[in-house]
Amino acid sequence: MPRYTSRLKQLLQSLRSGAITISDVPSPVEPKRAGVIVRVHASLISAGTEKMKVDLARASLIDKARKRPDDVKKVLAEVKQQGFWKTYQRVMNKLDTPGPLGYSCAGEVIAVSEDVDDLKPGDRVACGGQGASHAEVVGVLRNLCVKIPDNVPYESACFTTLGAIAMQGLRQANVTFGESVVVIGLGLVGQLACAIAKAAGCVTIGIDLDDHHVEIASKHTAHHAFNRNQGGLAGTIKQLTGGHGADAVIICAATSSNDPITFSAEIARDRARIIMVGVSEMNLPRDTYFVKELEFRLSRSYGPGRYDHNYEEKGIDLPIGYVRWTERRNMQEFVRLLGEDQIDTAAITTHTFPIDRAEEAYSIIAGERKERYLGMVLTYPTESGSVLDRTFRSDQAHTGAKAPVLHSAEPRIGFIGAGNFAQGFLLPTLKESAKLIAVANQSGASAMDAQKKFGFERMTTSADEVIAATDINTIFIATRHGDHARLAAEALKAGKSVFVEKPMALTLDQLQSVAKAYEDARKTADLKFMVGFNRRFSSLVRKTKAFFDGDDRSSISPKMIFYRVNAGPLPRSHWTQDETEGGGRIIGEGCHFIDTATFLVGDATPRSVFAKSISTSRADTVDHDTVSITIEYEDGSVATILYLANGDKSLPKEEIQVFSNGRTAIMKNFTELELWDGSGKSKTETGSGKGHAEEVKAFLASLATSGEGPIPFDSLLATTLVTFAARESLATGEVVRF
Repeated sequence: MPRYTSRLKQLLQSLRSGAITISDVPSPVEPKRAGVIVRVHASLISAGTEKMKVDLARASLIDKARKRPDDVKKVLAEVKQQGFWKTYQRVMNKLDTPGPLGYSCAGEVIAVSEDVDDLKPGDRVACGGQGASHAEVVGVLRNLCVKIPDNVPYESACFTTLGAIAMQGLRQANVTFGESVVVIGLGLVGQLACAIAKAAGCVTIGIDLDDHHVEIASKHTAHHAFNRNQGGLAGTIKQLTGGHGADAVIICAATSSNDPITFSAEIARDRARIIMVGVSEMNLPRDTYFVKELEFRLSRSYGPGRYDHNYEEKGIDLPIGYVRWTERRNMQEFVRLLGEDQIDTAAITTHTFPIDRAEEAYSIIAGERKERYLGMVLTYPTESGSVLDRTFRSDQAHTGAKAPVLHSAEPRIGFIGAGNFAQGFLLPTLKESAKLIAVANQSGASAMDAQKKFGFERMTTSADEVIAATDINTIFIATRHGDHARLAAEALKAGKSVFVEKPMALTLDQLQSVAKAYEDARKTADLKFMVGFNRRFSSLVRKTKAFFDGDDRSSISPKMIFYRVNAGPLPRSHWTQDETEGGGRIIGEGCHFIDTATFLVGDATPRSVFAKSISTSRADTVDHDTVSITIEYEDGSVATILYLANGDKSLPKEEIQVFSNGRTAIMKNFTELELWDGSGKSKTETGSGKGHAEEVKAFLASLATSGEGPIPFDSLLATTLVTFAARESLATGEVVRF
């Protein structure tokens, strides 16, 4: 029986206006792979990082653009590919999506995934990373979650993530017992860096522009602390370090100034280490750095493993014999220091608010309420009968259904996976054309956002709940690729028609499970099944096919198809490159182009496949990112797909050339179609869009008819099998025949 969600409170921020709200969102139900669900007791507001987020969100669109020039470049590139209006709609949708705040919390484990064996329900833990937001219940990753000693209160443990950041900066400096460490910037991370260095037997000196922060450091975290504007400060530091200068300087400041860089060089000894933990201008004055032969390093967040997909998302640890201090081991070391009273977080905590009053904390950070602040802790209700008990200790099903309507003529939609793609390309059409009943998303905030924007009757974080609901007869699936086949098969078994985004499956076993579920379901009901191969529904692709179908000779003559896809490179760490989560680029995206070619030859059955990739030693791309795939069809047609990751990104992404019986069609990136009919003259058609709206409408229309969906099921199977065959051909160097 599926678990059913209840509501929890979560702090969210509007990316457009910067407004902070405490929203009721669906609670997490099932942990994801290498995942842990935690009932939060306390979370820490990272005043520096979160203030930057608040200030950016409250800025005008022009100021946002000035502060994020890299994002502006991406938007301009998208305008060239997708056009102004579609790009504008996507950007506005992104800005209208509320974002979570916070990345450091502590609480009690209430559920773990099957692959987590070192944590269990009831464990007291500190959590970090994207999932560790300001919310009553959070879903986090195993390698960003550590046990805390019984004597450490949650209000202290919630500092762990920032403690790991400070600790990693010190590790980058390779400080040893007795060395002098200067910390520039005495916000939370800077104060913790001072305290950790002091606990390690280093002489610590703190510097800041804020007298309040200097006072806290001098009393609690550092041996000495000074205001940066104090006269003769460089000389004072030289005296405190025996006339030599600092052994290490840790820059924890957040400023646009270059002063931390120049001043660090001034106060550092010969061959000292300077570590950038914070954010500042980084124009290194060559003369000073050269004469002293200074070493400058950047410190990456909590430590090794950060931003590593295998480490974080899959929970695969880095061997201690090779990587002594990972981000998780840094977190563990920090809580050990807390347990031994080496770090006093109470001394740097200036405010504590219950979650219901969190907006007051952000009014202080934003300067609307004039108070000195440093550490700001949010606390959460823990009494019996709270959100935890309702969510995890009740198996009561609540679907909101009044009566079973599985076979109602009206499409009643359950939507699973309402991310940016779904909100930009699928849901706008569904909103106009069908009854939207329930939306499920792994993120409760995203589920709430989709409900508000598109008018779903209810929201949840449980895909199982949507599939089991008796007032839903049609399921849309737009999750990450690895879940497509499982959810599609389950929905078919539940008696629902299914629209699943591409790819249909990542493995042959998955494909067979969907095929079996579809075959069994069709025995008792006229269900429809469709994969989101949208390009065959675009106006210009349809016109291309009609151009050849309208000529008696061309309609029966084999076609030669050349399909060029300027896909661009993707890093190895991108989730689509993961074999179990994304399937790789051929299976994950190449299926689009295979389906389009198959459509243009009248859904003829593929007969053979041969694929060849270029040899490359580039570390930022994976094998099969640049590949040629040749498909021979039973009617004699041949399609060659060039999937390219090594071209100029500014070149329009897609071009299709079709040749048959004296006729030629050239479709340019879904905006222009040249048709040559053999007379020596050509005509040009224009269009827009890749068929997303048209595919949704076609699928909904098919629900009211008998027979298969808009794409023959055998064709869906064949396209998926071709992607598998292309991978096999790349591995063996041989033609794969069907």
